[in-house]
Amino acid sequence: MIKINLVREGKAVRGAGAAPGVAAASSAGPSNANNIVILSLLALGLVAGGLWWFKKTSDLKERQASVANKEAEAQHLEAIIKQVEDYTKRKESLQKRIDLINQLKQNQKGPVKVMDRISQDLPDLVWLDSMQMTAGLITINGRGLNPNAVANFVDNIKNDPLFEEPELQHLTQASIVPLVYTFDMTFHFSYASKGETGAAGGSGATTGTSTAGTAGTTGTSTTAGKK
Repeated sequence: MIKINLVREGKAVRGAGAAPGVAAASSAGPSNANNIVILSLLALGLVAGGLWWFKKTSDLKERQASVANKEAEAQHLEAIIKQVEDYTKRKESLQKRIDLINQLKQNQKGPVKVMDRISQDLPDLVWLDSMQMTAGLITINGRGLNPNAVANFVDNIKNDPLFEEPELQHLTQASIVPLVYTFDMTFHFSYASKGETGAAGGSGATTGTSTAGTAGTTGTSTTAGKK
């Protein structure tokens, strides 16, 4: 008679059935660890990328703010430069007006001053027929009773601080009875005396030609003289 122990076989069967589950669990462990590592790396990459993006965004905002500040400063400086240019133009315009007024004043005084000085320099026995002043150049036509009197007049003009070197054009005998000599003489008039011109080194004062060059043409004549 054969006896079968079912209890032992059932335990064996249950033991045999549990073995595959344990093997499956042991085989699934390494793959889960790899997934966790991958996910961690991805998370770290996302965090690093976010930090990098935040830093770049912050740098970009700072640069944009710096550019805006520089543009505003440049506009402010341009406004200041324009104000300076306008001020310079107004100053130049006013200076030209002042120079023109001073020049006109000098030109108005010129003929009166010239006639006064020539009257003082005119010696005896010499008188003038006409006198013209054109742009600082004075032309005199006169007569004298003898050449020495005319020479004295030339020396007086030469030594006058307001007149330049005179040039006697000609001296001719006009008549015999009475004995009269005619002469023509030219010289330049200076609004400043020769001493003042030398002291200024030629920068402050100018000669009659350069000073009165813009005055146009001023003419005057006289028939009065000394005998």
